[in-house]
Amino acid sequence: MKLAITAALIGTAAAFSPASQIKSTTALSASYDRPSEALPFAKNGAPSTLDGSLPGDVGFDPVGFSTGDIASLFDRKNTDGNTMSSTYWLREAEITHGRIAQLAVVGFIWPALYGSFPGNTWTGVDAFNYPNPLEAIQNVPLVAIFQIVGAMSWVEFRRVTLIKEQGASRVPGDLGIGQYGTWNPLNLNFDEEKYAEIELQEIKHCRLAMLGALGLFLQNQNSGVDVVTQIGKAFTMPEYVGKAGYFLPEGI
Repeated sequence: MKLAITAALIGTAAAFSPASQIKSTTALSASYDRPSEALPFAKNGAPSTLDGSLPGDVGFDPVGFSTGDIASLFDRKNTDGNTMSSTYWLREAEITHGRIAQLAVVGFIWPALYGSFPGNTWTGVDAFNYPNPLEAIQNVPLVAIFQIVGAMSWVEFRRVTLIKEQGASRVPGDLGIGQYGTWNPLNLNFDEEKYAEIELQEIKHCRLAMLGALGLFLQNQNSGVDVVTQIGKAFTMPEYVGKAGYFLPEGI
């Protein structure tokens, strides 16, 4: 984890240095002429492509991803201009990855908290009794892998189909489920203000989950045990500090 954090910090620091080169080599040639809420110390820290219209847009793009011509990269066959903007393509990717990461975080925590899943009797092997997902994926039957891949493929096919149908009018991340979708099983009906608040909450959760899933994966890979076991050991009070009347988790 320390190595991962150090690498992330180095990458972040390096991202601020070549700004002039990035701007000169991007297809859109966007200028960094807007104040950035995420980087208040930089007078003009946000590119003009980030105008604050998307939920969670705080003007953070030191590398210049949003200044590239992403739309033409992902939709080369479209010649009538009916496609999402480059910024919307990036948000589509961000929110999709974030939703997957949220499921991954639950997958790392839930089995360790609530034990095994039913299925051992049917498979004839101890396949569903691994609280560490990295062990579980190596022991579940092949048919379970096919089920996972099949479900993921269906969702992705559905998403790509909607992108082609909706074009420039598409709302990034829309799967046709929920308040404005064709299927609303929970009968969601928020007003405009509340809906905007929920959109902001979702993108924040997505970003946090992507960091969390990476941390969980690396820590599980390094330790070989599930996250709940790790947390439990970390907060065990050692005898020598218990006598002093205070303690911190091991490693701090």
